[in-house]
Amino acid sequence: SVWLKLSELRSFSLFAPNRTSAAMGLKSDAVFAKIQAGLESQGAEVVKKTNAIFAFKIKEGKNWVLDLKNGSGSLKEGEGKADATITIADEDFVAMAEGKLNGMQAFMGGKLKISGNMMLAQKLGSVLESVGK
Repeated sequence: SVWLKLSELRSFSLFAPNRTSAAMGLKSDAVFAKIQAGLESQGAEVVKKTNAIFAFKIKEGKNWVLDLKNGSGSLKEGEGKADATITIADEDFVAMAEGKLNGMQAFMGGKLKISGNMMLAQKLGSVLESVGK
């Protein structure tokens, strides 16, 4: 499933040409910024549907916790307790967000690792798609 629309991501300066991810931070930072914006407008609704906490471990060194269990939801950089933890490379996470990489194919190909509740991780794609609108 498509997590976020590419057209929505292009507005972020991190996707501007001639900028390296090392100089500007990880490309996935823009995806997480979009998720944060979606939580601000639709968080309570998404929490009702999801009732889970997800941790993301971006292999290039950043960790995020997406709480879709409490209040109106929250996203914070760092580590924390989660129902499901997704480990993925920055480039692969962005490709999934852009719809260029299928989550199941990424998992089967070893690009995406999931620990914890895999059933919750399976519905994460549709959750992020709704938050990213």
